[in-house]
Amino acid sequence: MKKFLVFAILACLLTGFAFADKGFTVQEVKGKVEREASNQKVEVKAGDLLGDNALISTAIGASVVLKDSDGKTFTINSRQNGKVADLINSSTNIRIGGNISRTDTGSVSRTITQSGTASARASDQAADDAIDAE
Repeated sequence: MKKFLVFAILACLLTGFAFADKGFTVQEVKGKVEREASNQKVEVKAGDLLGDNALISTAIGASVVLKDSDGKTFTINSRQNGKVADLINSSTNIRIGGNISRTDTGSVSRTITQSGTASARASDQAADDAIDAE
């Protein structure tokens, strides 16, 4: 019975560590960055600790650099609102750069047709109505 109790306590502790918030340390803050604490907005400063479920918002022109426990740094740019984990995941999915391939369309035959706009068709209809009225 004692072994079972010790095993159950140990299992609970390990489960708690597995589902614990990942912590982030604020490395640098530019501009106005706020976090929500007890339904109030609190200014974020360098050295603050934020959990991955912390709600933050960055103003126009503001940014915050966060460092996780593994030493990786993440930058959250201006005009962002939400949970730290969501903002970090969305910022790492952006790929800057790429290749532009040119397509040669000179050899493809083209036909040009005129298409009327709604206003042109409406004025045509109005002219037809005027002729019918005479």
